[in-house]
Amino acid sequence: MSARLGIVFAAVAALGIAAVAIGASQAAPAPVAGLDYEMFKTKVAPIFMKKRAGHSPCVVCHTGANNFLRLEELAPGQAAWNDEQLGKMYTSISRLVTPANRPESRLLIHPLAPEAGGDLFHSGGRQFENKNDPDYQVLMQWVGVK
Repeated sequence: MSARLGIVFAAVAALGIAAVAIGASQAAPAPVAGLDYEMFKTKVAPIFMKKRAGHSPCVVCHTGANNFLRLEELAPGQAAWNDEQLGKMYTSISRLVTPANRPESRLLIHPLAPEAGGDLFHSGGRQFENKNDPDYQVLMQWVGVK
């Protein structure tokens, strides 16, 4: 009976450690491809909420959508993403960065006008007419493109 009890206690302890690890990962996601999480939270994420002339904010089409850029849904009355949501988005959006060829990362190419080197089609329109747009410059800096 005591051997079984020991196994049960070991299993409970392992689950407790796993729960602590999961809780810790929600607070601060692991670094991805050398991308700065604090910069993502403070400078990159707000770009996805910004209304651009002639366009809807990214959050309108990319919340709950089944596409490459997935943004977390805001609850009614929620004006900004919380830390858990930002952590999920950081991990997801980091996958749109190509470490071996950062200038060609999907995050940079897809919303950029074709005339400036972007994709031919983006259903949300040409969010960035050229690479000189201040918000595009932030994305380039975060991705690691000079």
